[in-house]
Amino acid sequence: MKNWKKPVIGAAIAAAAGLGFAAGDNYFEVGKNLEIFNELYKDVNIYYVDDVNPGELISTGIDAMLESLDPYTQYIPESDMEDYRIMTTGQYGGIGAMIRKWGEGVAVSEPYEGYPAMEGGIRAGDLILDVDGRSTKGLGTDEVSKMLKGQAGTKVKVVTSRNGQPPVDHLLTRQEIKIPDVPYKGMIDSVNQVGYIKLNSFTQTAGQEVRNAFKELKEKGAQKMILDLRGNGGGLLREAINIVNIWVPKGQTVVETRGKIDEWDKTYKTLSDPLDTEMPLVVLVDTGSASASEIVTGALQDLDRAVVVGHRTYGKGLVQQTRDLFYNSKLKVTVAKYYIPSGRCIQKIDYAHHDSTGKAVVKADSTIRAFKTAHGRTVYDGRGIAPDIEVELPPMPKILGSLYTGDMFFDFSNQYQWANPSIPAPGVFTITDDIFQQFLRFVKDKKFEYRTSSLDDLDKLVADAKKERYYDQARSAIETLRGDLNPDQAELLNRFRPEIDEVLKSDLVGRYYFQSGRAKAMLGSDPAVKEAITVLNGPAYKAVLAGTYKGGK
Repeated sequence: MKNWKKPVIGAAIAAAAGLGFAAGDNYFEVGKNLEIFNELYKDVNIYYVDDVNPGELISTGIDAMLESLDPYTQYIPESDMEDYRIMTTGQYGGIGAMIRKWGEGVAVSEPYEGYPAMEGGIRAGDLILDVDGRSTKGLGTDEVSKMLKGQAGTKVKVVTSRNGQPPVDHLLTRQEIKIPDVPYKGMIDSVNQVGYIKLNSFTQTAGQEVRNAFKELKEKGAQKMILDLRGNGGGLLREAINIVNIWVPKGQTVVETRGKIDEWDKTYKTLSDPLDTEMPLVVLVDTGSASASEIVTGALQDLDRAVVVGHRTYGKGLVQQTRDLFYNSKLKVTVAKYYIPSGRCIQKIDYAHHDSTGKAVVKADSTIRAFKTAHGRTVYDGRGIAPDIEVELPPMPKILGSLYTGDMFFDFSNQYQWANPSIPAPGVFTITDDIFQQFLRFVKDKKFEYRTSSLDDLDKLVADAKKERYYDQARSAIETLRGDLNPDQAELLNRFRPEIDEVLKSDLVGRYYFQSGRAKAMLGSDPAVKEAITVLNGPAYKAVLAGTYKGGK
């Protein structure tokens, strides 16, 4: 242990000096605490009553240390490097299929169109029995996923079973799988020439994929555009700048980063000529839009280049960089905050301050500041990106969560797909009365947990009534109310049929037409997309950008 103590402490002190620490006390603190940690680690390994795993001890210490900072500062060991590469590139070697836990085993939830799993005849709902001779029974999805992945060009034998039929062997050749950043693009209002681009991530190809999609739609006659960033948690900063550059002129500042040291104080500008600086543009966002998504959204809003529709975004205004460590590991560390063109930082959580429970606090209202867009509209920092036009979405009924948890949608879609070789095209297919009745019959004898807040409150009322000795005289009224609040299953499902229909349509279309087909099928009933089309085709678009919008259409 002592052999590496001095080099590590020396390296830490040298690193501190290189980062510009001015006071000698900082050097002393680094060295002192590394000395303490070294001795503690050594003594625990030697003297603790039971055997300990030195690697796990260090991993626990590192994770706990970084968790005290923010959730984005992370240690990436060599064993997780492949997952890190997938996250940043969207590429991996494998068979091209999403998997999920199903009972005691693991099943395919969706094969990717055009990749080995689909080409080899594997479909959603197929149970994976073993991989290269190793049974998957009792394994989690992480373990099975690692078994399926591997270097492109290598073979893997996958044994599956469908609907209880005899096992089928699939000898597949792994390919380099590239998860598309743009899973769908298309014309969604041909009369008014409205194009639509869905962007799911910001990997190394995101900017080029969006640029290509925009060119293609423009060639098809698009005169207005919707960029959908809902659920997009972000990714590479430079790709966010490249995407903004599609719609704003060369040389425009998109974002500035400011950190503790001068190295991270940078200004990022657009570097290329834009494709179109005039076409009306709406950006769709929600609470899942974060980081690079917020840079794109915030920059286009601050520059008055787009109208933002949807819900307030997540509020992540922190920048991470990766640094190489020993033994092929990395540190992903928050190095700066970013500031979009108006000068605001949209970071919501203040990780430098914590409440009495140790939880980081949301920035206080008193610290929120107002800024101005290019045309003088007022925008605010510290709370993510507020949409120019908010779309109210109805809360998801609890019954949907119960059906999801009980695998009712997944299991029914399996049965339906096995019994029906085809369905009408996306955009045409609907959940008919016959399909819905099939679903009711399917779930009739199935067990799934369902509790409403109303019944929970009623149980609390009963407990209080018994405690206060009123229950006996109110028993009849309470039980009548319980019956009203706990309807027959078929009545309950019919009550929420519109929401159930949407989920069934999404699942079934995805079975036959994969990700692109599902996206196309669901756009017609999407409230936010409908609002975006209305904004683009009406007076609200110009009114928002002029700062005169008062609500309405």
